[in-house]
Amino acid sequence: MTTDRRLAELLMASAELHAHLCPRQVLGVRMSLLAGNLLGLDLPQRDKRLITIVETDGCAADGVAVAAGCWVGRRTLRVEDFGKVAATYVDSKTGCSVRITPRQDARRLAGQYAPPTDDRWWAQLIGYQRMPNELLLDWRSVALRTPVEDLVSRPGLRAICAVCGEEVMNEREVERDGLTLCRACAGQTYYSSRGSDVASLDVVDTRAGSLAWR
Repeated sequence: MTTDRRLAELLMASAELHAHLCPRQVLGVRMSLLAGNLLGLDLPQRDKRLITIVETDGCAADGVAVAAGCWVGRRTLRVEDFGKVAATYVDSKTGCSVRITPRQDARRLAGQYAPPTDDRWWAQLIGYQRMPNELLLDWRSVALRTPVEDLVSRPGLRAICAVCGEEVMNEREVERDGLTLCRACAGQTYYSSRGSDVASLDVVDTRAGSLAWR
């Protein structure tokens, strides 16, 4: 399959998933295609060898997922929301990792690779499909601060939070003062509860050796 045909098919798949095609989806697909070349992997993958970390949600993430074959439900796609169109691709077998981002001048150069138009969005949509990698994308090898083994954990590992009683999977529990806690009960929650006596207790203080609600 030629590169152009492969790109077209992946863009069609991304558009079907996303309900339309936009420039950032093109970037996501191009990033994953480049990652496959750099890591020597045949993408989109059919197994779980590649782990991808995207740095924003939205359009680009769908393009990345489709072309890489990485999905949240398969635990091969993670979102670290830095608000950036960027992705790090991790070969879990070799440990090699590469981070790929659009070049800062890609928007400006896109019009040179598209038919003449005053519509910048359209110029980017077409131009991003045609630009060579070296003008569209930047890439570099990186090392993860968290080992990939810790990211994916092991199947079948479960713990019960000593406070809320909810099950915690994939070694995401926190040990504090001899207690096994979920991250929410350890004070790392992203929500505050409402509507019940228990729900109003949102932070656990175990420094005194016993549970005290604030």
